Amino acid sequence: MAKKKSGEPDPATIAFQAGLQQASALPICAALLSQINVIRGNGLRCPKDGWAVVAQSGRIEVHPSRRATPGEWTYVIAHCALHLGFNHFINDREEDRLWQIACDTVVDRFLNDLNIGTCPWPFVDLPGRDEEAIYKNLLRDGLPSSYGSQRAPDMVFDGAPTSFFTRKIDYPKIFAIGLTQALRSAVETAGRSVDGAQGPPTTAQNAHRWFVSNYPLLGAMAAAFKIVEDPKLCQRLDIAIGAVDAGSREIFINPGAALDAAECRFVIAHEILHVGLQHQNRLAGRDPYLWNVACDFVINGWLLEMGFGAMPAFGGLYDPKLKGLSAETIYDRIVQDLRRYRKLATLRGVGTSDILGPADGCPATSSDLDDFYRRALGQGLELHRRQTRGLIPADLAEEIEALSMPPIPWDVRLAQWFDSYFGPVETRRTFSRASRRQSSTPDIPRPKTVNEVVPDSARTFGVVLDTSGSMEKRLLAQALGSIAGYALSREVQAVRLVFCDATTYDEGYVAPETIAGRVKVRGRGGTVLQPGIDLLEGADDFPKDGPILIITDGQCDRFRSHREHAILTPKGARLPFVPRGPVFEIEE
Repeated sequence: MAKKKSGEPDPATIAFQAGLQQASALPICAALLSQINVIRGNGLRCPKDGWAVVAQSGRIEVHPSRRATPGEWTYVIAHCALHLGFNHFINDREEDRLWQIACDTVVDRFLNDLNIGTCPWPFVDLPGRDEEAIYKNLLRDGLPSSYGSQRAPDMVFDGAPTSFFTRKIDYPKIFAIGLTQALRSAVETAGRSVDGAQGPPTTAQNAHRWFVSNYPLLGAMAAAFKIVEDPKLCQRLDIAIGAVDAGSREIFINPGAALDAAECRFVIAHEILHVGLQHQNRLAGRDPYLWNVACDFVINGWLLEMGFGAMPAFGGLYDPKLKGLSAETIYDRIVQDLRRYRKLATLRGVGTSDILGPADGCPATSSDLDDFYRRALGQGLELHRRQTRGLIPADLAEEIEALSMPPIPWDVRLAQWFDSYFGPVETRRTFSRASRRQSSTPDIPRPKTVNEVVPDSARTFGVVLDTSGSMEKRLLAQALGSIAGYALSREVQAVRLVFCDATTYDEGYVAPETIAGRVKVRGRGGTVLQPGIDLLEGADDFPKDGPILIITDGQCDRFRSHREHAILTPKGARLPFVPRGPVFEIEE
């Protein structure tokens, strides 16, 4: 017999995982299991002779070592989930073993009729149409001897079910939605095979159509997106309520969330605004989850101010004290209290962003698609105002108008930063030097025009350059070429250059046109930039008010500068802290 390699899962675990996957793929269970936490391990409440127990609070606790086939685990997990879906947890019957037997019989009958999985225990169909009828018969006649005593109780009464959103979960409603979707899918499949007919739209699809036909502000944006209500996909992507993928133009809504029409409108508007306001592109090195939280506070505040739809019953990220603040300002506040804000939940869940991207296996947006989103939202605002279709908060309107303008290229913004420190050299007229005289009027002296005398040390800046090798040479050359060009155009005679990787290398003052030729990649390890910044700030030959430009790819330590400074990074790089100076992202 082959020996199991170290680190490989044992056969029992493999079978359990396969059974869980099969159960999650069942149309009648997918919505339920997306809101149930299935746990397998030691120290749980499952008895030694049991298979699994389902808790009223929304947990399925599985026996840690029982061996079974994937089909048996599919049956057991579906059986436990259906106890919640059938609303079998009735408080006044908590200690009633006969009630649990009646519930087990109904669930087993349901699963066997649908031929789901493999029943791992002998099934005895007790007389009675439903749970109540079976229960009354058991009270009157007792448990028949044919039933046996081999089955341990599998229902644990431990309080009302709540999710991480601290809302009460209505499992019967979720099961009804899942069952409706399963029936709709079956009818659609049968209908398409006959005449191509489609089934009735879901609540989310009706909400999506309402945007297109009744709400100009978001109508064009909504028309570009497809609503995806796939419980299996939502479970795989850990989407509790909703999320958006700007690259593939899809809005995901978990049918297990059991949203009503007003809540669906709120969620769809929330996700559309994430994309239209370019939140995925305004990350600028920030923590993606905390940036998402900051954006949620802003968007939800606007939607509530507009009286738009209804915030889902689980609640949401809303704080009236943050009204009027931008997402960037809120983010700066959030990072000062990480212990609190790390526990908050977006529409996708705790600790995850509902703006899907490459990290979630989704495609990144193209520049053309970003331009389309900006234009669609800008045109929607204009049409909304023209038709006077309702209130739009001034902050939202201003942000849409600002995004409708073409973005300023990074090199232009960098040039503007240089201009704020190095104004043009003034010219003046003086008689202190030999004057000019015209041959026609040699007796009339005229002043000479000369450039203002400015010490070289007053027109210089420092460059702290990451040379650890993690930056691409092409982008590095592009950045240094731009810096050299700006320095020469502003008559900067010399630049104080410091290289940093694991150690610091002071190159002293170099002519701007030779910066690129002086750069040499020295190492491949992490970068420590703080010593280089300290060197410039403490140097006697560097002006006390000289600005510093820091070039890094973000794979560096945390640093701080007491001088005026800016940071130049490749597009999409993330700094390991909140920057205090402006950040310019190098783009091709």
